[in-house]
Amino acid sequence: QVQLVESGGGLVQAGGSLRLSCAASGGTFSKYTMGWFRQAPGQEREFVAAINWSGGDTSYTDSVKGRFTISRDNAKNTMYLQMNSLKPEDTAVYYCAARFLTSAQTMAKSAPNYWGQGTQVTVSS
Repeated sequence: QVQLVESGGGLVQAGGSLRLSCAASGGTFSKYTMGWFRQAPGQEREFVAAINWSGGDTSYTDSVKGRFTISRDNAKNTMYLQMNSLKPEDTAVYYCAARFLTSAQTMAKSAPNYWGQGTQVTVSS
């Protein structure tokens, strides 16, 4: 059983930056593709970004390309999402997710094996 704990959310003005972290425990972190999803009020949860086990393959939804960067540190069992040039439409609860031995592209289209509890990101205009 893998446990995922997000941190780093908060309130930021439009144009600002935040860095989310996801700490994993209870499994072999390097065997999991990791990803970020988000859910805004009244909307369905959507894929944001994913990174494969080695960090050599990433995938992003179009709306965050060029603004968000996903990364991971397997030695620390931690994944990150650097969010720059934030917009009010980025406001959502951000969830960390893990899927066993898959590609970053597949992570965008398939249900993860594990979810974190979520962290709120609010971007004011």
